[in-house]
Amino acid sequence: MCDEQTEAQNAAWLSRRQFGATGAGLVVMATIPGCSEAQSAPGNLAVKGRAVTVTTPDGKADAWFYAPETGKHPAVIMWPDIAGLREAYKTMASRLASAGYAVLVVNHYYRGAVAPVLDSLVAWRTPEGQAKLKPLIAAITPAATTSDAKAFVGWLDAQPEVDTAKKIGTCGYCMGGPYTVRTAAAVPDRVGAAASFHGGGLVGSEADSPVNLLAKTKASFLFAIAQNDDASAPDDKTALAAAAKAAGRPAEVEVYPAQHGWCTIDAPIYDKVQAEKAGSRMLALYAASL
Repeated sequence: MCDEQTEAQNAAWLSRRQFGATGAGLVVMATIPGCSEAQSAPGNLAVKGRAVTVTTPDGKADAWFYAPETGKHPAVIMWPDIAGLREAYKTMASRLASAGYAVLVVNHYYRGAVAPVLDSLVAWRTPEGQAKLKPLIAAITPAATTSDAKAFVGWLDAQPEVDTAKKIGTCGYCMGGPYTVRTAAAVPDRVGAAASFHGGGLVGSEADSPVNLLAKTKASFLFAIAQNDDASAPDDKTALAAAAKAAGRPAEVEVYPAQHGWCTIDAPIYDKVQAEKAGSRMLALYAASL
């Protein structure tokens, strides 16, 4: 997750990048059926969007829902990064919808604030931004995320734009990365694919750590890891691959030559080339699994 260490690493890497420094990706495991050829992103379908409210056991969650203008489509739950639901993620959700998905991008801070809490990722690193977010972050527990996921799946299945004959996908960024695994474990019979991009907190010793929940899912996974996150926790990729193999879950685990936050379009560290690659892997995952 975004913290002082990753922010310092990103600042140093941005400085070095001016002089042409690059990294190299490492594919640890690639076993998702049908994923040998990356698919282009986004699609060309016309999209409609609307603000929505989802009732959960803890209150009313505000969110945005995007879907192609016509037809029924597989649903996707999108979990934003640490700065929360904002214009950047509405754009990302709309873009994914144009590829043929009904996308619910959620405000995971709804228990304490209506989105947007912050207007950009940069605002998270200000004293004011941290003062706003830290109590909201503290209110999110594994049990709360699991409960939210069930409510979001139920809401999606009631929408006319959603093809309930298809499995549901989920994607998450930064602190939203582990929420994808919790979503897959919360409703295993409905969630068929989960993609984590520079996700934090995926590997731990707790019984409810995402790495230990893979066996409770029926999904296929994509874990796209930032190179500086890998440098800080080099064993995580191996642990994720081993847990997926032990659980019999298809998983692609790859370290990208990009820094933590590279997939979020308003991040200073955004890397379009690597973000498009990661996005194409997500579309391949969804095409094979939903």
